[in-house]
Amino acid sequence: MEGGNRTRAPEAFEEGWRRRFTGFAEAFEDDAGIAGWSPSGLQARLENFRRLLGDRKMDGRWLDAGCGAGTYARDLAARGCEVIGFDYSSPTIAKARSRGGTGIGWAVADVTALPVPAQVFDGALCFGVVQALASSEKALGELVRVVRPGGEVWIDALNGWCLPHAVERLVRRLKGRPPHVRYESPLRLRRLARECGLRDVRLYWVPILPERFAAFRWIGATRAVRRVLRILPFLGALVSHAIVIRGIVTERR
Repeated sequence: MEGGNRTRAPEAFEEGWRRRFTGFAEAFEDDAGIAGWSPSGLQARLENFRRLLGDRKMDGRWLDAGCGAGTYARDLAARGCEVIGFDYSSPTIAKARSRGGTGIGWAVADVTALPVPAQVFDGALCFGVVQALASSEKALGELVRVVRPGGEVWIDALNGWCLPHAVERLVRRLKGRPPHVRYESPLRLRRLARECGLRDVRLYWVPILPERFAAFRWIGATRAVRRVLRILPFLGALVSHAIVIRGIVTERR
């Protein structure tokens, strides 16, 4: 049991998601469909990341692990970064490569076993990935390993404390259906980030409305709502669909 839900055998759970992501890439042309999100869901996630980064210019070499069609990789490249996008789905990488993008390289690779030496990136992000993994340890460990000391690591997860998620898990359990995604405990993921070698770890709540309420997405992006969630973290925990963790890689000894 992890993040508040039981998973099937880890291998079966992860293999099922590999097949899904391959199917998404073969069936869809839009970034959201390829990533397995709704259009408004992906847009809300991207806008949240942009708000957290602010308007700062960036440089250096960044890794987008589990890049999908390259939504975040292109955004980082537009800020001045050299970006490498990895995804374990070959059809997905083919779609990402077909979109082009200056300063971006693409390759098929698994975030749990990155085929690069240690400390070769100035930053790394891994969004929309760990809910399809049986655990977050290997992915986080690999992200920290390949980023130089002082570099940033960003990772997101589905919030296991979110009330709608808790209700969904209960309904599935009562019906005898296994979880279709993995949810994370926010505190556990923050603790794991520190154990893997990150300092100055920050936890951000990401409230996202269902697609049918996409017209009201702007409400969750207002300063007032974001301020309330910072002041009342228990409220953020109950209403936020996802969480984002950001930390700085510590010096190795």
